[in-house]
Amino acid sequence: MYSRILIANRGEIALRVIRACRELGIESVAIFSEADRGSAYLDLADEAFCVGGAKSADSYLKIASVISAAEVGNVEAIHPGYGFLAENAHFNQICRSCKIDFIGPTPEAMEQLGDKNTARSLARAAKVPVVPGSDGLISDDKEAARVAGEIGFPVLIKATAGGGGKGMRVAANELTLKSALQQAKTEAEAAFGNGGVYLEKYVENPRHIEVQIIADHHGNAVHLWERDCSAQRRHQKLVEESPAPNLPEAKRKEICEAAVRMVKQAGYTNAGTVEFILDKDFNFYFIEVNARIQVEHPVTEMVTGIDLIKSQIQVASGQPLPFTQDEVKAVGHAIECRINAENPDKNFLPCPGKIEGLITPGGFGVRFDSHVHAGYTVPPYYDSMIGKLIVHQPTRGEAIECMLRALDELKVEGISTTAPFQKMVLRDPNFQQGKIDTTYVERTWLAN
Repeated sequence: MYSRILIANRGEIALRVIRACRELGIESVAIFSEADRGSAYLDLADEAFCVGGAKSADSYLKIASVISAAEVGNVEAIHPGYGFLAENAHFNQICRSCKIDFIGPTPEAMEQLGDKNTARSLARAAKVPVVPGSDGLISDDKEAARVAGEIGFPVLIKATAGGGGKGMRVAANELTLKSALQQAKTEAEAAFGNGGVYLEKYVENPRHIEVQIIADHHGNAVHLWERDCSAQRRHQKLVEESPAPNLPEAKRKEICEAAVRMVKQAGYTNAGTVEFILDKDFNFYFIEVNARIQVEHPVTEMVTGIDLIKSQIQVASGQPLPFTQDEVKAVGHAIECRINAENPDKNFLPCPGKIEGLITPGGFGVRFDSHVHAGYTVPPYYDSMIGKLIVHQPTRGEAIECMLRALDELKVEGISTTAPFQKMVLRDPNFQQGKIDTTYVERTWLAN
Protein backbone atom coordinates (compact mmCIF):
# COMPACT_ATOMS: atom_id res chain seq x y z
CA MET A 1 0.00 0.00 0.00
CA TYR A 2 1.13 3.56 -0.69
CA SER A 3 2.27 5.83 2.10
CA ARG A 4 1.86 9.18 0.27
CA ILE A 5 -0.38 10.27 -2.64
CA LEU A 6 -0.76 13.53 -4.57
CA ILE A 7 -4.22 14.60 -5.72
CA ALA A 8 -3.99 16.30 -9.11
CA ASN A 9 -7.32 18.08 -8.79
CA ARG A 10 -9.30 20.59 -6.77
CA GLY A 11 -12.53 21.16 -4.87
CA GLU A 12 -15.01 18.43 -4.03
CA ILE A 13 -13.13 15.49 -5.60
CA ALA A 14 -9.81 16.56 -4.03
CA LEU A 15 -11.48 16.58 -0.62
CA ARG A 16 -13.08 13.20 -1.34
CA VAL A 17 -9.66 11.64 -2.08
CA ILE A 18 -8.04 13.33 0.95
CA ARG A 19 -10.68 11.74 3.19
CA ALA A 20 -10.16 8.29 1.65
CA CYS A 21 -6.40 8.62 2.13
CA ARG A 22 -6.85 9.61 5.77
CA GLU A 23 -9.00 6.53 6.43
CA LEU A 24 -6.44 4.28 4.72
CA GLY A 25 -3.58 5.74 6.76
CA ILE A 26 -2.04 7.37 3.68
CA GLU A 27 -0.58 10.90 3.70
CA SER A 28 -2.07 13.22 1.07
CA VAL A 29 -0.47 16.04 -0.90
CA ALA A 30 -2.82 18.61 -2.45
CA ILE A 31 -2.19 21.12 -5.19
CA PHE A 32 -3.92 24.47 -5.72
CA SER A 33 -4.04 27.40 -8.09
CA GLU A 34 -3.82 31.04 -7.02
CA ALA A 35 -7.62 31.17 -7.28
CA ASP A 36 -7.92 28.31 -4.77
CA ARG A 37 -5.26 29.54 -2.37
CA GLY A 38 -6.61 29.49 1.18
CA SER A 39 -9.43 27.02 0.46
CA ALA A 40 -10.39 25.34 3.72
CA TYR A 41 -10.16 21.77 2.43
CA LEU A 42 -6.44 22.23 1.74
CA ASP A 43 -5.82 22.26 5.50
CA LEU A 44 -6.95 18.62 5.66
CA ALA A 45 -4.10 17.50 3.38
CA ASP A 46 -0.72 16.74 4.92
CA GLU A 47 0.95 19.14 2.50
CA ALA A 48 -0.17 21.48 -0.29
CA PHE A 49 1.67 23.17 -3.16
CA CYS A 50 0.67 26.02 -5.45
CA VAL A 51 1.02 24.96 -9.10
CA GLY A 52 0.28 28.24 -10.86
CA GLY A 53 -2.21 30.91 -11.83
CA ALA A 54 -5.99 30.94 -11.65
CA LYS A 55 -6.69 29.61 -15.14
CA SER A 56 -6.65 25.84 -15.56
CA ALA A 57 -4.05 26.05 -18.33
CA ASP A 58 -1.71 27.83 -15.91
CA SER A 59 -2.16 25.39 -13.02
CA TYR A 60 -4.21 22.18 -12.96
CA LEU A 61 -3.46 21.42 -16.62
CA LYS A 62 0.21 22.31 -16.39
CA ILE A 63 1.82 18.86 -16.39
CA ALA A 64 5.33 20.03 -15.51
CA SER A 65 4.07 21.90 -12.43
CA VAL A 66 1.97 18.95 -11.24
CA ILE A 67 4.89 16.52 -11.64
CA SER A 68 7.21 18.96 -9.84
CA ALA A 69 4.78 19.09 -6.91
CA ALA A 70 4.67 15.29 -6.85
CA GLU A 71 8.45 15.03 -6.82
CA VAL A 72 8.91 17.70 -4.15
CA GLY A 73 6.10 16.08 -2.16
CA ASN A 74 7.88 12.72 -2.42
CA VAL A 75 4.72 10.81 -3.38
CA GLU A 76 4.43 7.30 -4.73
CA ALA A 77 1.23 7.81 -6.71
CA ILE A 78 -1.06 10.45 -8.22
CA HIS A 79 -4.86 10.35 -8.10
CA PRO A 80 -6.19 12.48 -10.98
CA GLY A 81 -9.84 12.74 -9.86
CA TYR A 82 -12.11 13.67 -12.79
CA GLY A 83 -11.69 16.38 -15.40
CA PHE A 84 -8.40 18.23 -15.94
CA LEU A 85 -5.69 15.57 -16.59
CA ALA A 86 -7.74 12.55 -15.51
CA GLU A 87 -8.04 11.09 -19.03
CA ASN A 88 -4.81 12.48 -20.46
CA ALA A 89 -2.77 9.47 -21.63
CA HIS A 90 0.34 11.65 -22.05
CA PHE A 91 0.19 12.77 -18.42
CA ASN A 92 -0.44 9.16 -17.39
CA GLN A 93 2.71 8.08 -19.26
CA ILE A 94 4.81 10.90 -17.78
CA CYS A 95 3.77 9.89 -14.25
CA ARG A 96 4.91 6.33 -14.86
CA SER A 97 8.16 7.41 -16.54
CA CYS A 98 8.89 9.45 -13.38
CA LYS A 99 8.35 6.29 -11.28
CA ILE A 100 5.07 7.63 -9.92
CA ASP A 101 2.02 5.36 -10.13
CA PHE A 102 -1.04 6.76 -11.88
CA ILE A 103 -4.23 5.72 -10.09
CA GLY A 104 -6.16 4.70 -13.16
CA PRO A 105 -5.81 2.53 -16.28
CA THR A 106 -2.61 2.15 -18.30
CA PRO A 107 -1.81 4.87 -20.84
CA GLU A 108 -2.38 2.33 -23.62
CA ALA A 109 -5.88 1.40 -22.44
CA MET A 110 -6.70 5.06 -21.86
CA GLU A 111 -5.53 6.01 -25.34
CA GLN A 112 -7.55 3.25 -27.01
CA LEU A 113 -10.72 4.06 -25.12
CA GLY A 114 -10.25 7.83 -25.32
CA ASP A 115 -10.61 7.60 -29.08
CA LYS A 116 -14.29 6.82 -29.61
CA ASN A 117 -13.71 5.33 -33.04
CA THR A 118 -11.11 2.86 -31.70
CA ALA A 119 -13.36 2.13 -28.74
CA ARG A 120 -16.17 1.18 -31.12
CA SER A 121 -13.86 -1.35 -32.76
CA LEU A 122 -13.01 -2.82 -29.36
CA ALA A 123 -16.70 -3.04 -28.54
CA ARG A 124 -17.40 -4.97 -31.74
CA ALA A 125 -14.57 -7.37 -30.90
CA ALA A 126 -16.09 -7.91 -27.43
CA LYS A 127 -19.52 -8.57 -28.98
CA VAL A 128 -20.92 -5.42 -27.38
CA PRO A 129 -23.62 -3.73 -29.51
CA VAL A 130 -22.67 -0.41 -31.12
CA VAL A 131 -24.90 2.09 -32.89
CA PRO A 132 -24.88 1.46 -36.68
CA GLY A 133 -22.51 3.90 -38.30
CA SER A 134 -19.27 4.44 -40.22
CA ASP A 135 -16.49 1.87 -39.90
CA GLY A 136 -13.97 4.62 -39.25
CA LEU A 137 -13.48 8.37 -39.44
CA ILE A 138 -15.30 10.33 -42.13
CA SER A 139 -12.87 11.92 -44.58
CA ASP A 140 -15.17 14.03 -46.78
CA ASP A 141 -18.73 15.06 -47.62
CA LYS A 142 -19.15 12.36 -50.24
CA GLU A 143 -18.30 9.57 -47.80
CA ALA A 144 -20.61 11.09 -45.18
CA ALA A 145 -23.49 11.12 -47.66
CA ARG A 146 -22.81 7.48 -48.59
CA VAL A 147 -22.79 6.28 -44.97
CA ALA A 148 -25.88 8.35 -44.10
CA GLY A 149 -27.67 6.84 -47.10
CA GLU A 150 -26.84 3.33 -45.87
CA ILE A 151 -27.90 3.75 -42.23
CA GLY A 152 -30.70 6.27 -42.84
CA PHE A 153 -31.39 9.77 -41.52
CA PRO A 154 -31.29 11.31 -39.00
CA VAL A 155 -27.58 10.77 -38.29
CA LEU A 156 -25.33 11.92 -35.47
CA ILE A 157 -21.89 13.34 -36.23
CA LYS A 158 -19.53 12.77 -33.30
CA ALA A 159 -15.99 13.87 -32.50
CA THR A 160 -13.67 10.92 -31.95
CA ALA A 161 -11.90 12.79 -29.13
CA GLY A 162 -13.16 14.54 -26.01
CA GLY A 163 -16.69 14.62 -24.66
CA GLY A 164 -19.23 16.91 -23.00
CA GLY A 165 -21.29 17.22 -26.16
CA LYS A 166 -18.61 19.17 -28.07
CA GLY A 167 -18.12 18.20 -31.71
CA MET A 168 -21.60 16.66 -31.94
CA ARG A 169 -24.23 17.58 -34.52
CA VAL A 170 -27.47 16.00 -35.74
CA ALA A 171 -28.26 16.03 -39.47
CA ALA A 172 -31.88 15.38 -40.37
CA ASN A 173 -31.32 15.12 -44.13
CA GLU A 174 -28.72 15.40 -46.87
CA LEU A 175 -29.24 19.16 -47.14
CA THR A 176 -28.05 19.76 -43.56
CA LEU A 177 -25.38 17.04 -43.52
CA LYS A 178 -22.56 19.04 -45.13
CA SER A 179 -22.84 22.07 -42.83
CA ALA A 180 -23.32 19.90 -39.72
CA LEU A 181 -20.20 17.91 -40.62
CA GLN A 182 -18.10 21.06 -40.99
CA GLN A 183 -19.43 22.54 -37.74
CA ALA A 184 -18.65 19.35 -35.82
CA LYS A 185 -15.10 19.16 -37.24
CA THR A 186 -14.40 22.81 -36.47
CA GLU A 187 -15.72 22.56 -32.91
CA ALA A 188 -13.82 19.31 -32.25
CA GLU A 189 -10.56 20.79 -33.54
CA ALA A 190 -10.97 23.86 -31.34
CA ALA A 191 -11.95 21.90 -28.23
CA PHE A 192 -9.67 18.85 -28.46
CA GLY A 193 -7.02 19.63 -31.09
CA ASN A 194 -8.46 16.73 -33.10
CA GLY A 195 -11.04 17.35 -35.82
CA GLY A 196 -11.72 13.67 -36.53
CA VAL A 197 -15.41 12.74 -36.63
CA TYR A 198 -17.49 9.66 -37.41
CA LEU A 199 -21.14 9.05 -38.21
CA GLU A 200 -23.70 6.92 -36.46
CA LYS A 201 -27.44 6.45 -36.60
CA TYR A 202 -29.20 9.01 -34.41
CA VAL A 203 -31.21 7.14 -31.79
CA GLU A 204 -34.14 9.40 -30.99
CA ASN A 205 -35.11 10.04 -27.37
CA PRO A 206 -32.71 7.50 -25.84
CA ARG A 207 -32.00 6.85 -22.19
CA HIS A 208 -28.43 7.21 -20.92
CA ILE A 209 -27.38 4.14 -18.93
CA GLU A 210 -23.85 3.75 -17.61
CA VAL A 211 -22.21 0.82 -15.83
CA GLN A 212 -19.62 1.25 -13.10
CA ILE A 213 -16.76 -1.24 -13.39
CA ILE A 214 -13.53 -1.89 -11.55
CA ALA A 215 -10.70 -4.25 -12.53
CA ASP A 216 -7.48 -5.21 -10.78
CA HIS A 217 -4.04 -6.32 -12.01
CA HIS A 218 -4.81 -9.98 -11.34
CA GLY A 219 -7.37 -10.55 -14.09
CA ASN A 220 -10.45 -9.76 -11.99
CA ALA A 221 -13.07 -7.39 -13.43
CA VAL A 222 -16.52 -6.77 -11.98
CA HIS A 223 -19.41 -4.41 -12.51
CA LEU A 224 -21.05 -2.47 -9.67
CA TRP A 225 -24.39 -2.24 -11.44
CA GLU A 226 -25.76 0.63 -13.48
CA ARG A 227 -26.79 4.27 -13.16
CA ASP A 228 -29.42 6.17 -15.13
CA CYS A 229 -28.18 9.63 -16.13
CA SER A 230 -30.93 10.56 -18.58
CA ALA A 231 -31.95 13.79 -16.79
CA GLN A 232 -29.52 16.14 -18.49
CA ARG A 233 -29.30 19.50 -20.19
CA ARG A 234 -27.06 19.98 -23.23
CA HIS A 235 -25.35 16.67 -22.42
CA GLN A 236 -24.61 17.87 -18.87
CA LYS A 237 -26.11 15.62 -16.18
CA LEU A 238 -28.46 17.14 -13.61
CA VAL A 239 -29.81 14.08 -11.77
CA GLU A 240 -28.34 10.56 -11.59
CA GLU A 241 -29.79 7.47 -9.97
CA SER A 242 -29.31 3.77 -9.37
CA PRO A 243 -30.81 1.37 -10.17
CA ALA A 244 -32.21 2.57 -13.50
CA PRO A 245 -36.02 2.78 -13.26
CA ASN A 246 -38.26 0.61 -15.44
CA LEU A 247 -35.35 -1.50 -16.70
CA PRO A 248 -36.18 -5.22 -17.01
CA GLU A 249 -33.91 -7.35 -14.82
CA ALA A 250 -32.77 -9.51 -17.73
CA LYS A 251 -31.75 -6.38 -19.66
CA ARG A 252 -29.97 -4.93 -16.60
CA LYS A 253 -27.89 -8.11 -16.34
CA GLU A 254 -27.17 -8.09 -20.07
CA ILE A 255 -25.94 -4.48 -20.08
CA CYS A 256 -23.74 -4.98 -17.02
CA GLU A 257 -22.17 -8.14 -18.42
CA ALA A 258 -21.48 -6.35 -21.72
CA ALA A 259 -19.63 -3.62 -19.81
CA VAL A 260 -17.34 -6.20 -18.19
CA ARG A 261 -16.61 -7.81 -21.58
CA MET A 262 -15.75 -4.38 -22.95
CA VAL A 263 -13.15 -3.52 -20.31
CA LYS A 264 -11.61 -6.99 -20.44
CA GLN A 265 -11.21 -6.61 -24.20
CA ALA A 266 -9.35 -3.34 -23.62
CA GLY A 267 -7.08 -4.77 -20.91
CA TYR A 268 -8.48 -2.14 -18.57
CA THR A 269 -7.56 -1.81 -14.88
CA ASN A 270 -8.90 0.39 -12.06
CA ALA A 271 -12.31 2.13 -11.96
CA GLY A 272 -14.15 3.24 -15.08
CA THR A 273 -17.60 3.69 -16.55
CA VAL A 274 -18.97 2.07 -19.69
CA GLU A 275 -21.71 4.23 -21.19
CA PHE A 276 -24.66 3.08 -23.27
CA ILE A 277 -27.78 4.52 -24.83
CA LEU A 278 -31.03 2.58 -24.54
CA ASP A 279 -33.86 2.92 -27.05
CA LYS A 280 -37.59 2.62 -26.42
CA ASP A 281 -37.48 -1.12 -27.16
CA PHE A 282 -34.68 -1.68 -24.59
CA ASN A 283 -32.02 -2.21 -27.27
CA PHE A 284 -28.74 -0.89 -25.87
CA TYR A 285 -25.69 0.43 -27.70
CA PHE A 286 -22.18 1.22 -26.49
CA ILE A 287 -21.16 4.86 -26.78
CA GLU A 288 -17.95 5.36 -24.78
CA VAL A 289 -15.81 4.50 -21.77
CA ASN A 290 -14.91 7.14 -19.19
CA ALA A 291 -11.47 6.01 -18.06
CA ARG A 292 -11.65 7.63 -14.61
CA ILE A 293 -13.85 8.01 -11.57
CA GLN A 294 -17.16 9.70 -12.39
CA VAL A 295 -18.74 12.71 -10.69
CA GLU A 296 -21.74 10.50 -9.85
CA HIS A 297 -19.76 7.65 -8.26
CA PRO A 298 -21.45 8.21 -4.83
CA VAL A 299 -24.72 6.86 -6.28
CA THR A 300 -23.03 3.50 -6.80
CA GLU A 301 -21.30 3.67 -3.42
CA MET A 302 -24.63 4.15 -1.66
CA VAL A 303 -26.37 1.14 -3.25
CA THR A 304 -23.38 -1.24 -3.09
CA GLY A 305 -21.68 -0.11 0.12
CA ILE A 306 -18.32 -0.12 -1.70
CA ASP A 307 -15.96 2.86 -1.34
CA LEU A 308 -14.81 3.41 -4.92
CA ILE A 309 -12.00 5.83 -4.12
CA LYS A 310 -10.45 3.46 -1.60
CA SER A 311 -10.88 0.62 -4.09
CA GLN A 312 -9.10 2.66 -6.78
CA ILE A 313 -6.12 3.23 -4.50
CA GLN A 314 -5.95 -0.38 -3.37
CA VAL A 315 -6.14 -1.74 -6.92
CA ALA A 316 -3.48 0.69 -8.19
CA SER A 317 -1.13 -0.43 -5.40
CA GLY A 318 -1.39 -4.00 -6.66
CA GLN A 319 -3.96 -5.44 -4.31
CA PRO A 320 -6.59 -7.81 -5.74
CA LEU A 321 -10.26 -6.86 -5.58
CA PRO A 322 -11.58 -7.87 -2.13
CA PHE A 323 -14.96 -8.90 -3.57
CA THR A 324 -16.26 -11.11 -6.36
CA GLN A 325 -19.08 -10.34 -8.78
CA ASP A 326 -21.52 -12.45 -6.78
CA GLU A 327 -20.72 -10.43 -3.66
CA VAL A 328 -21.61 -7.07 -5.24
CA LYS A 329 -25.23 -6.49 -4.24
CA ALA A 330 -27.36 -3.43 -5.05
CA VAL A 331 -29.57 -2.50 -2.09
CA GLY A 332 -32.23 0.22 -2.15
CA HIS A 333 -32.26 3.27 -4.41
CA ALA A 334 -29.90 6.25 -4.59
CA ILE A 335 -30.28 9.63 -6.31
CA GLU A 336 -27.73 12.40 -6.80
CA CYS A 337 -28.32 16.05 -7.70
CA ARG A 338 -25.35 18.06 -8.90
CA ILE A 339 -25.58 21.45 -7.21
CA ASN A 340 -24.12 23.98 -9.63
CA ALA A 341 -23.57 27.69 -9.14
CA GLU A 342 -25.84 28.55 -12.06
CA ASN A 343 -29.06 30.51 -12.52
CA PRO A 344 -31.73 28.32 -14.18
CA ASP A 345 -33.91 31.41 -14.79
CA LYS A 346 -31.16 32.94 -16.92
CA ASN A 347 -30.41 29.98 -19.17
CA PHE A 348 -28.20 28.41 -16.48
CA LEU A 349 -25.81 31.37 -16.46
CA PRO A 350 -22.79 30.62 -14.20
CA CYS A 351 -22.98 32.50 -10.89
CA PRO A 352 -19.55 32.74 -9.30
CA GLY A 353 -19.26 34.82 -6.16
CA LYS A 354 -19.22 34.72 -2.40
CA ILE A 355 -21.42 32.28 -0.50
CA GLU A 356 -22.81 34.47 2.27
CA GLY A 357 -24.54 31.65 4.13
CA LEU A 358 -24.76 27.87 3.83
CA ILE A 359 -27.05 25.33 5.49
CA THR A 360 -26.49 21.74 4.39
CA PRO A 361 -29.11 18.99 4.74
CA GLY A 362 -28.77 15.87 6.86
CA GLY A 363 -30.80 13.03 8.26
CA PHE A 364 -31.10 9.34 7.51
CA GLY A 365 -29.65 8.39 4.12
CA VAL A 366 -28.48 11.92 3.18
CA ARG A 367 -24.94 12.75 2.04
CA PHE A 368 -23.55 16.08 0.85
CA ASP A 369 -20.14 15.98 -0.85
CA SER A 370 -18.77 19.51 -1.09
CA HIS A 371 -15.72 21.65 -0.37
CA VAL A 372 -17.63 24.94 0.01
CA HIS A 373 -18.65 26.76 3.19
CA ALA A 374 -20.10 30.08 4.29
CA GLY A 375 -17.64 32.78 3.25
CA TYR A 376 -16.23 30.71 0.38
CA THR A 377 -15.91 32.50 -2.96
CA VAL A 378 -16.81 30.39 -5.99
CA PRO A 379 -14.17 31.25 -8.63
CA PRO A 380 -15.19 31.91 -12.24
CA TYR A 381 -12.40 29.82 -13.76
CA TYR A 382 -13.63 26.25 -13.28
CA ASP A 383 -16.67 24.00 -13.53
CA SER A 384 -19.63 25.53 -11.71
CA MET A 385 -20.39 22.51 -9.51
CA ILE A 386 -20.18 23.39 -5.81
CA GLY A 387 -21.42 20.11 -4.38
CA LYS A 388 -23.32 16.87 -4.81
CA LEU A 389 -26.41 15.99 -2.81
CA ILE A 390 -26.97 12.24 -2.56
CA VAL A 391 -29.76 10.29 -0.87
CA HIS A 392 -30.25 6.56 -0.31
CA GLN A 393 -33.56 4.98 0.65
CA PRO A 394 -35.22 1.54 0.42
CA THR A 395 -37.32 2.45 -2.65
CA ARG A 396 -37.20 4.95 -5.53
CA GLY A 397 -40.35 6.69 -4.30
CA GLU A 398 -38.84 7.16 -0.85
CA ALA A 399 -35.57 8.37 -2.39
CA ILE A 400 -37.41 11.03 -4.42
CA GLU A 401 -39.26 12.28 -1.33
CA CYS A 402 -36.04 12.30 0.68
CA MET A 403 -34.23 14.26 -2.05
CA LEU A 404 -37.04 16.83 -2.21
CA ARG A 405 -36.84 17.28 1.56
CA ALA A 406 -33.05 17.59 1.41
CA LEU A 407 -33.20 20.13 -1.43
CA ASP A 408 -35.66 22.18 0.64
CA GLU A 409 -33.20 22.12 3.56
CA LEU A 410 -30.24 23.18 1.42
CA LYS A 411 -29.73 26.94 1.68
CA VAL A 412 -27.01 28.66 -0.34
CA GLU A 413 -27.09 32.42 0.15
CA GLY A 414 -25.31 34.95 -2.04
CA ILE A 415 -25.33 33.00 -5.31
CA SER A 416 -27.91 31.19 -7.44
CA THR A 417 -27.89 27.37 -7.75
CA THR A 418 -29.62 24.69 -9.78
CA ALA A 419 -31.46 23.30 -6.71
CA PRO A 420 -34.85 24.96 -7.47
CA PHE A 421 -34.80 23.54 -11.00
CA GLN A 422 -33.94 20.07 -9.73
CA LYS A 423 -36.92 20.21 -7.38
CA MET A 424 -39.15 20.90 -10.41
CA VAL A 425 -37.69 17.88 -12.17
CA LEU A 426 -38.18 15.56 -9.19
CA ARG A 427 -41.80 16.70 -8.70
CA ASP A 428 -42.71 16.11 -12.33
CA PRO A 429 -45.02 13.08 -12.81
CA ASN A 430 -42.99 11.82 -15.76
CA PHE A 431 -39.80 11.75 -13.69
CA GLN A 432 -41.60 10.11 -10.78
CA GLN A 433 -42.87 7.39 -13.11
CA GLY A 434 -39.41 6.93 -14.65
CA LYS A 435 -40.65 8.07 -18.07
CA ILE A 436 -37.58 10.09 -19.03
CA ASP A 437 -34.90 10.17 -21.72
CA THR A 438 -31.99 12.45 -22.58
CA THR A 439 -34.29 15.00 -24.25
CA TYR A 440 -36.80 15.04 -21.39
CA VAL A 441 -35.49 18.09 -19.50
CA GLU A 442 -35.11 20.32 -22.55
CA ARG A 443 -38.37 19.10 -24.07
CA THR A 444 -40.33 19.74 -20.87
CA TRP A 445 -38.90 23.04 -19.61
CA LEU A 446 -36.36 24.50 -22.03
CA ALA A 447 -37.97 24.10 -25.47
CA ASN A 448 -38.51 27.84 -25.76
